[in-house]
Amino acid sequence: MHLFHINRIIPFDRLTRLLVFISVSIQIIIISYNHFSGYYHISSAGNFIIRLSYSSVLTLIAAFLIAYPDLYIIGWLNKITTWKKNAGLRIILQLLMTCVLAIGVAIFITTLAHVIDPYEEGIARVLIVNILLTIVINIFMMIMLEAWIYFNESERSEAALQQLQKELSTIKFEVLKSQINPHFMFNSLNVLSSLIDTDVEKAQDFIDEFAMVYRYVLETIEKQVVTLEEELGFIRSYMYLQKIRYGNALMYDLNISSPCLKMLVPPLSLQTIVENAIKHNAISESENLFINIYTKDDTLVVQNNINPKVSHSYSSGVGQANLVKRYMMLGRETPEFLMKTDHYMALLPLIKLKEDEHTDSRR
Repeated sequence: MHLFHINRIIPFDRLTRLLVFISVSIQIIIISYNHFSGYYHISSAGNFIIRLSYSSVLTLIAAFLIAYPDLYIIGWLNKITTWKKNAGLRIILQLLMTCVLAIGVAIFITTLAHVIDPYEEGIARVLIVNILLTIVINIFMMIMLEAWIYFNESERSEAALQQLQKELSTIKFEVLKSQINPHFMFNSLNVLSSLIDTDVEKAQDFIDEFAMVYRYVLETIEKQVVTLEEELGFIRSYMYLQKIRYGNALMYDLNISSPCLKMLVPPLSLQTIVENAIKHNAISESENLFINIYTKDDTLVVQNNINPKVSHSYSSGVGQANLVKRYMMLGRETPEFLMKTDHYMALLPLIKLKEDEHTDSRR
């Protein structure tokens, strides 16, 4: 656990204020007890303030010498064994390291205090008392830091979860908006209107594929992943609609290995790439667009030739950015987008999950 990570979990100023309060409080209790028990008589208020001041400073130094190593111990133990994994081993290791640290700090502080103001009753007796006292204090310190870290991490996790849910809602909205795109809807209805007058049978097929496209969007918008086979079924319907509009000027090819069909991708991820290819390239009888979709190892590759439009429309990059975020939310390798001399490539990692994980992820 690095120092910057500790300060991120527990800010330095908050930790300092807490340690100052603890140090002063402990010394007030100790000095008062020693005075009233006759162990060490305080002759005046001035003597009390002087003793309280330097004792609190020494205690504060000890508190820092204890607190930060305690945080490192907690961080190291979190990597070795968590409370959920093995609570018994965690307690033994943490208690042992807590005592060892307390003994070392007690010896250092007691020796330093003896140099500043030699103890009348002998350093050996004081050292034993201080070691026992420091062990008890450090045990309470460790408990307090564990509770504080747990509280802070819970707050951070809750904030991160809320941010994640907000981003996920935004992504879902953007994906849904891209599918209920007014331009896509308008163009599709124009094509349908033409087909009704010229080819009723093809118009019926167009309606069926059009309905399939929007049914798929509504069915998968809440899912984290779908099988590549399902996504390809959708993309065939989507490309059918586009080919009715562009004819043979738009061509595509699918070359997918059988094992990859059961692997997973975020829903509508393939459509995002295909839509970008259609949006940003000229498609005509003289400038054909060819989209090649194939698998290579555990990666889905979408490649298209480049026919830049004369009046290139502005690209916000929202679709690709959202796609990357969706992969990140799954904790997976993110897509790559490569611009070559004569073609563009998108590499989408395919996800392998166990059957039970697959079922849970699609709920």
